[in-house]
Amino acid sequence: MKKKNIGFLHPGAMGISLAAAAQNSGHIAYWVSEDRSPETVKRATRHKLVVVKTIEELCTKCSVIISVCPPHAATEVAKEVLRYPFNGIYVDANAISPQRAKDIGFLMDQASVDYVDGGIIGGPAWESNSTWLYLSGPAADQVAACFTEGPLETELIGEEIGKASALKMCFAANSKGTTALLCAIVAAAEEMGVRKELENQWSRYDPDFAQETLARVSRVTAKAWRFSGEMKEIASTFDAVGLPDGFHLAAFDVYERISKFKGKASPPPVEKVLEALLNPDRT
Repeated sequence: MKKKNIGFLHPGAMGISLAAAAQNSGHIAYWVSEDRSPETVKRATRHKLVVVKTIEELCTKCSVIISVCPPHAATEVAKEVLRYPFNGIYVDANAISPQRAKDIGFLMDQASVDYVDGGIIGGPAWESNSTWLYLSGPAADQVAACFTEGPLETELIGEEIGKASALKMCFAANSKGTTALLCAIVAAAEEMGVRKELENQWSRYDPDFAQETLARVSRVTAKAWRFSGEMKEIASTFDAVGLPDGFHLAAFDVYERISKFKGKASPPPVEKVLEALLNPDRT
């Protein structure tokens, strides 16, 4: 395949792994340095991404632009690209509802930009068979061809915009929604003085479940700030198909309460997480 210039907006922990996978497949990965954090600069420099100063410059140099950003910023990032001439493929690989994916696709179509809906399942793509990028849209095969050498896995699921996002929403509704539920369960047991008994009962069914759950509650704090917005997208997805949205709106609240732990060098003790859940106004 002909070498492509591929732009990544913005190379966080996930985006940088996608950029590395594109490089591994023989392409050149670009990023925009304007208004980026020192951590992003370090990541991009370490992995030898080509730097440009502005999105306008990225639009002139790249034939594919991939957006990997927090869900709440997806539409604004797309609109930033549309402020400049761009006639390539725009990939939204964010955790957004199918309707938002379609809305962004409509904006791209109005500007004669090819649009691909993407959904990432798994953590940062550093190992084979660990992270999947699902793609839907007429140009999805061209995007999959950018990652032929892995370790990122790609899978095409049709030409309909919104299908990749729909799969992502349904998968995360379980994986991240369940984690939020467990956070609330452990906090409730703590507040009512039965946490030890609950953990003992869990252990009767599965010796490892209690400790694994506590570790899960502690670890999720690192990404809670990002997951909260994703819960709103899932709630919107459920509501659009006539299902109750309340569970994931509650999960949004759970993640908001523990989002203050963003940027910590190591996961906080479980007791600190429970304190933040039970006393959100004090933390």
